[in-house]
Amino acid sequence: MMDKERRWFAGIDWGSEEHVVSLCDDRGKKIGQRKFSHGGTGLTDMIAWLLKASGGKAGEIHVAIETPHGPIVEVLLERGFNVYSINPKQLDRFRDRFTVSGAKDDSRDADVLTDSLRTDMRAFRKLSIGDPVIVELREWSRIDEELKVEHVRLTNRLKHQLWRYYPQMLELADDVGASWFLDLFEAVPTPEKAAGVREKTIARILKNHRIRRFDAAHVLSELCKPALAVAPGTIEAATARIRGLIERIRMINNQLKDAGQQLDRFCKQLSEPVAHADGETNAVSPGVIDTPGYLVGRPGRYSIGELVCPRPPTSSLYSTTGWRRS
Repeated sequence: MMDKERRWFAGIDWGSEEHVVSLCDDRGKKIGQRKFSHGGTGLTDMIAWLLKASGGKAGEIHVAIETPHGPIVEVLLERGFNVYSINPKQLDRFRDRFTVSGAKDDSRDADVLTDSLRTDMRAFRKLSIGDPVIVELREWSRIDEELKVEHVRLTNRLKHQLWRYYPQMLELADDVGASWFLDLFEAVPTPEKAAGVREKTIARILKNHRIRRFDAAHVLSELCKPALAVAPGTIEAATARIRGLIERIRMINNQLKDAGQQLDRFCKQLSEPVAHADGETNAVSPGVIDTPGYLVGRPGRYSIGELVCPRPPTSSLYSTTGWRRS
């Protein structure tokens, strides 16, 4: 009769400066609990303690943690541990087994993770080492989303400044951070300038940016509407603030363009067929990516496995995977 496979279970309540780690055997007997500082030395000590305290191999130790990514997860996976993540809301339900208090307790949370993984492993999601392309795509996805948040913040401030003295300009565009709108403002920054600008100047800006929804005459008619009567110095103060905002918005626009190109490049790589050792080449099946995870369409967002991508995939990914926005 074969011996029963030995297994140990650990739970990590992670923090920005230190992590609490609990360890128990497959019968639920607590072996120990320790705290480790965040850093190379601390994580190395954590690995050594788990192996020494359990007396087992890395592949026999199952570790639960709330976050599905980060240095702790990567170190454990690289060393061969079985790592599982769980949604914090699910963990709250498991916590009720131990206490009815809602107070945060790092030591207790580590114990809850340990015991819950031992008794209810099906509620956890097993993690694996990410494909390098997925890792980079995930990071560029976050960069893209952060840049868009910053873009919205800056354009809202630009709208507020224009509203102070030049509201007629806001009638021309919803996205005041668009390159053509910024060029237009620099050409006619005040109602007084708009009254003296030539129609050819406006037409050239529209042509350079391929704006066809209205012509130069319409733009001039909007800009030359009766101006607001404002206190002395208001226009000078607002235009000074706007010039600073425009510099930052242009920089964000360039970074967004670069992020978009990177996302398209990585999505294209994921859409390419995967060659296997046996010589077969498997194309990605409709709606599914072979490395590792699946595609999920969400309203207004796009997902690749656990990755949430804030932009749609390239046309090549559409054609190869059949991925569609839901």
